[in-house]
Amino acid sequence: MPNEHWWGGVVWDGHIMPLKSGYTVNLYGNNKGNQAQPLLISDMGRIIWSEDPISYSINEDKILVTSSGSEVRISTSGSTLKDAFLDASQNYFPASGKHPDNLLFERPQYNTWIELIYNQNQDDILKYANGIVENGFDPGVIMIDDNWQEDYGKWDFHQGRFSNPKQMIQTLHGLGFKVMLWICPFVSPDSDVYRDLEKKGFFIKTEKGDFPLMVRWWNGTSAVLDFTNPGAIDWFDGQLKNLQDKYGVDGYKLDAGDSYFYDIPSISYDSLATPNDQTYAFQQFGLKYPLNEYRATWKMGGQPLAQRLHDKGHNWEDLSKLIPQIMLQGLLGYPFNCPDMIGGGEYGSFIDLKTIDQELIVRSAQVHALMPMMQFSVAPWRVLNEQNLEAVKKAVEIRKKYLPIIMQLVKTAAKTGEPVVRSMEYEFPHQGYYNIKDQFMLGSNVLVAPILEKGMTKRLVTLPKGRWKTPSGKILKGGKTYSFIVKLDELLFFERKQ
Repeated sequence: MPNEHWWGGVVWDGHIMPLKSGYTVNLYGNNKGNQAQPLLISDMGRIIWSEDPISYSINEDKILVTSSGSEVRISTSGSTLKDAFLDASQNYFPASGKHPDNLLFERPQYNTWIELIYNQNQDDILKYANGIVENGFDPGVIMIDDNWQEDYGKWDFHQGRFSNPKQMIQTLHGLGFKVMLWICPFVSPDSDVYRDLEKKGFFIKTEKGDFPLMVRWWNGTSAVLDFTNPGAIDWFDGQLKNLQDKYGVDGYKLDAGDSYFYDIPSISYDSLATPNDQTYAFQQFGLKYPLNEYRATWKMGGQPLAQRLHDKGHNWEDLSKLIPQIMLQGLLGYPFNCPDMIGGGEYGSFIDLKTIDQELIVRSAQVHALMPMMQFSVAPWRVLNEQNLEAVKKAVEIRKKYLPIIMQLVKTAAKTGEPVVRSMEYEFPHQGYYNIKDQFMLGSNVLVAPILEKGMTKRLVTLPKGRWKTPSGKILKGGKTYSFIVKLDELLFFERKQ
């Protein structure tokens, strides 16, 4: 329709939406490393949905949509982006009434990846945790990342790097942390676990059905658990329950599960399972654990899963993608979201202090501050000077002040499915805001406008009609664009006054 704009599909492309002519994507076996949904919605209240993966392309004034299975449903509800979302949410991915563990929202999260990379070990994890507290940060969820385990599929602590994991977790609990472990659906082929699971038929098999399928992923080549097989699910669940019973583990970061890992001719326990069905089955499994995190999901809108954006580089271009991608997560039914790690998850950028952009880390922390979740990985006290460290702490303090609003929005999202982070077009329809990607709404009444460019000290902010209060208490009249001078330790945000 004239002046109609569309969003949907894959979170990875959120920064290039609304969709432009020439865009094309096929969601069959392709989630682009992040959340996906067979949904398109427009700011004219229109909805496109299919229960199965769709492919679609934009050509001038037409959208061509093809489903890999069930019918393509086209409908209209109201006349705005919000109308379309609420209708799609209610009919296709209704809210479950639940949300992930409160601590994921209430305190910053801390991931050990950047500091330890593949050398996850007891001494350094405790050093990191103590550093968090000693440097004035509140304890929250601590995620022990990849390579804490004996091997992929051997889900127990590596004895050479963890002398007493139960005592370590008890110490972390004593400091005020909850503990999550990184896990994945892969099993290393040269292991006793692999041989046992092969005999039980718990792996996806090659097209001929004679051997387990071997999948190349970022850490090697592995067999893949078949989550359409109840036996494989029970085995995996038993491994995780054992970690909880034996050591006191609280939850899990469930990595991988991307549909493109399954887009290979193969045989599953469910003979009709598509690559997307395998992804869906792996995410369904995570509902067993309220303290969870996923990066790749398919058709899990409305469910109580913490959804992290795909790993971002330590650069300003990727920082600018956080807001539009988080906004798209919400429009696809994923409101419990985390904008990756502060400063980015590209570990190579943090090895040499000379390559670290301190300004970028400060601005990244400010973007996180008023989003549903805030996750540190690189230790701010290691890489920042005193002034910049204080700026990061100031961002955390802003979050504390607005935590009651964040938690209320999280609880509301569990009931209604509504995004916590919302686009300007969602809250203020048909006012020309559809292409604003550098500011966002926290709910209906808090407008956030972070700095997203290096060296920027002045930025423009579009305030919709109404009365808006600045952090200093000044009341501004909306309906126009203002220019602000912004110091490095400042985050621009505005409260709407009725």
